[in-house]
Amino acid sequence: MADRGWRRPAALALAAVVVAVLVFAAATDLQAHARARTERVDLAAAHSLLAGQRKDLAVTRYAVAVTTSHRDGLRASVASTQQRITGAQNSLSGSDVLGYFQSLDIGTLHTCLGGVQTSLQRITAGDDNGAAQAVSGVAGACTTLAGGSGEGLVYPFDFPDPDVILVGTTYYAYATNSVAGNIQIISSTDLTHWTAVGDALPHLASWATPDETWAPSVAQIGAQFVLYYAARVAGPGGGGYECLSVATSPQPQGPFTDSSTGPVECQPALGGSIDPSIFIDPSGTPYLTWKSNGGGGASALWSQQLDAAGTGFAPSTDPTQLLAPDQSWEGGVIEAPDLVAVSGRYYLFYSGNLWKGASYAVGVASCAGPTGPCTSLPGPILSSDAGSKGPGGESVFADAGGTLWIAFDAWAPDAVGYPNSRSLYLRQISFAGAVPAVAAG
Repeated sequence: MADRGWRRPAALALAAVVVAVLVFAAATDLQAHARARTERVDLAAAHSLLAGQRKDLAVTRYAVAVTTSHRDGLRASVASTQQRITGAQNSLSGSDVLGYFQSLDIGTLHTCLGGVQTSLQRITAGDDNGAAQAVSGVAGACTTLAGGSGEGLVYPFDFPDPDVILVGTTYYAYATNSVAGNIQIISSTDLTHWTAVGDALPHLASWATPDETWAPSVAQIGAQFVLYYAARVAGPGGGGYECLSVATSPQPQGPFTDSSTGPVECQPALGGSIDPSIFIDPSGTPYLTWKSNGGGGASALWSQQLDAAGTGFAPSTDPTQLLAPDQSWEGGVIEAPDLVAVSGRYYLFYSGNLWKGASYAVGVASCAGPTGPCTSLPGPILSSDAGSKGPGGESVFADAGGTLWIAFDAWAPDAVGYPNSRSLYLRQISFAGAVPAVAAG
């Protein structure tokens, strides 16, 4: 579980000093252009380090939004950073320095690494929320260093299972627990620049296990905002099942309050319930979709009508199975349902295969209505490409102009699988053909 401290503070301090020295040296050398050759080689070493970690930005990725249990990976990354600097110093020639000067934006480097250094300091001090705030302020600079937003990357930090809604002129994105809290929130007014807001759910229900909350879904129903999320039942009597809960707030940024004494849905005979997603049909009727873990069989996706307040199931209704795995690319696993109504048709988006691998992908099914039946459409519509690996945890939403987007998480190409981070991506999606099409990155 959570590791709140550092076993090797000396290594972390040394790495922070190295970063600070590199940034200072880079800025000074670029301005003066007349420093000694040894200083320029040091700068070239920094550039080599950045190039080697373009898509990963290992320190940044781990420092910003990894769960506390990922910190062993951060310490390993710091040690690796020191080794790469030493190796680059020994191998670079003076001719490499000119290329470094031509390609490096010192201001961007200084901004990104400065935020990362502050974040590392706050993590060491136990201030997880402050760490997230510090680094979210340099998200734009770090995104640029990570390769820009050409692949749809908009938040280059850990942000799994995203759900995006528009309230007024502000977009709010919610994600699985990380350094920022049980349910992390970021906001944007342009879908490009995102800032950490805080923890949507600072206090869990008494039955839920801390640090094990994920896959949030938020919708405005009536005068309040409703948040569904998955959590593990605490205590020996809970059986370790993953179940669904609900919380409410008068505002989208929370804090949301969960006063429940037990899960909304659990399906213990089916191995537990996760990945809730709220759907409101064109008539205004709310539904909840989710995944059953499978138990002794395969996973499946479910739907059930909610009551008028959206905080429980409607009386005299039962869960209806929407979909079970039936395509080879799914690897026997489907999850993360997201039901969407477009032009009188219902589409069920979902993720398939193993979440921590490059084979993870997004598929879609056509449904007769909010409770099915649903039929899978051919192949995944979003899968690994040159810029991102294992996309999933998707949610579809409309921007202020009515354009539809798909939000999803994905791994960096050279950092696939736990304990690496899954960043937030956005791409436009169209429904002109028989199968929805996601714009290329």
